[in-house]
Amino acid sequence: MPAGFTPYPNPDSGVAAYRIGRDHIDVAFREGGIYRYSVLSAGRTNLDEMARLARAGAGLATFISRVTYHLYEQRLE
Repeated sequence: MPAGFTPYPNPDSGVAAYRIGRDHIDVAFREGGIYRYSVLSAGRTNLDEMARLARAGAGLATFISRVTYHLYEQRLE
């Protein structure tokens, strides 16, 4: 797991871990790749929902695939 990331508790999810910042969320996927979603790229409402789902440990991968799939700011890794 990348340093500073919180493990995503759902072992059946495509999301492995996340890191929430003030204006972004970084999402590490089990199949590889870390993507940054920001207020500028995804919008505040979507970012807040992603942070809520990450903390809840349920629904983040589904939300990304349905709503913010192409709205990432950059691939970090």
